[in-house]
Amino acid sequence: MHRVVDLRSDTVTRPCAAMRRAMVEAEVGDDVLGDDPTVDRLQEAAARLTGKEAALFVPSGTMSNTIAIRVHTRPGDEVLMDADAHSMRYEVGAPAAICGVLTRSFRGAAGVPDPASIAESITAADLHAPGTTLIVVENTHNSAGGVVVPLDVHRQVYAIASERGVRVHVDGARIFNASVAAGVSVASFAACADSLTFCLSKGLGCPVGSVLCGDHAFVERARRVRKLLGGGMRQAGVLAACGLAALDTMVERLVDDHHNARRLAEGIAGLPGVHVDPRAVATNMVYARIDGPASGIVERLAARRVLCLATAPDRIRMVTHCDVDEDDVGRAVRAWTAATT
Repeated sequence: MHRVVDLRSDTVTRPCAAMRRAMVEAEVGDDVLGDDPTVDRLQEAAARLTGKEAALFVPSGTMSNTIAIRVHTRPGDEVLMDADAHSMRYEVGAPAAICGVLTRSFRGAAGVPDPASIAESITAADLHAPGTTLIVVENTHNSAGGVVVPLDVHRQVYAIASERGVRVHVDGARIFNASVAAGVSVASFAACADSLTFCLSKGLGCPVGSVLCGDHAFVERARRVRKLLGGGMRQAGVLAACGLAALDTMVERLVDDHHNARRLAEGIAGLPGVHVDPRAVATNMVYARIDGPASGIVERLAARRVLCLATAPDRIRMVTHCDVDEDDVGRAVRAWTAATT
């Protein structure tokens, strides 16, 4: 029987053989005490790649975004982000519950921020208004289908924010996908932000972890908040070793995931009751709108050993990754054909 084709997320990847070897051989210490050499090497590598002064290894992207918001703001401040941003919809209300900030959305088009809307939305603190202190930009944009926010938009947003004394955080959970798709270095995107986070446990294939990057002062404050949230890990070098392996070997191959996502979209486009535009597939995500309950299609696909997620009553998300090859895409297309005809 064929293996399961798991398209639910790029978080389902399993560590490759090189990562497992790196975990076994990792030199470790106590990272909370600052003496895990493998964590140090990962953080130094992340700082170099992003062009930032320093970096901090954290357990998850959600924690990383929460730390950034907490460091950049004070309780009662206002944070601007897209209405469908991950921090707005999928982080259990952490900006409010943990950081004590008010979130307000700006307008955009298919996940790409409108700089003019952001400029109009920024408010100064006064007797009545909380005052905007942070803008969060997500790249790639998950809910918009893995859309890449262009570098020029980042530059415009950062210029507006800097002029108004507002900081910018980039939720770059999949920033390496954006980099590969746009042909733009991660450092170029990071130069348009005061802080940036990227996930190791998505397209880069690691089992755990994200890295939060910024200047030295920001990272030192972030380290304290990480401890507050219970994110201080001890011999974390066994996990950081996977991150080092991923940065060496998993970035360039992301183009394969993008290619497979486009092939998947092309394969199911035009099936009865399925609406998807392959031209809109920019990275490793495919969103399909369904005539009828998406849950029914998900169940029929699962019966054929293809897993995906219904993200709305009429919407299904599929994500390609390093554990999905061209043969798997072919099997997924055949399963879709059988499930919809």
